[in-house]
Amino acid sequence: MQTTIFIIDDDLVSQFATRYCIEQYDGDFNIVACGSAEEGLKLCANLLAEKEPLPDIIFLDLVMGDMNGWAFIDNLELISEGHKQPDIYVLSAFVNSKDRAIAKEHSLIAGYFDKPLTKASLEKIFAAKTTR
Repeated sequence: MQTTIFIIDDDLVSQFATRYCIEQYDGDFNIVACGSAEEGLKLCANLLAEKEPLPDIIFLDLVMGDMNGWAFIDNLELISEGHKQPDIYVLSAFVNSKDRAIAKEHSLIAGYFDKPLTKASLEKIFAAKTTR
């Protein structure tokens, strides 16, 4: 079964690196890259409007332009109440203990990884998915 993955990051190099890492992993993936949190939220809203499922996994940068990753999560919660939620993994280039602590306690965030995404990180993610 195909796994749909959204990469939400305003940095093209990070998007490319994340996509490349996922493509090198053994799996059937539909990868959608979004250049902003607003774009990612709009795509999620469109899926819900069309009665389509949200992505299985979202790789989310926290530090972006107008809408940051935290605002994306808050807005996603508002529009998707009552629907199956995606597993959100924060990808950050900044080691921020406050963000890590918030992420660890947040019900929608399944994990927090430093950029760039690695094969070892993907192995942890997909091992956790199979045990749920």
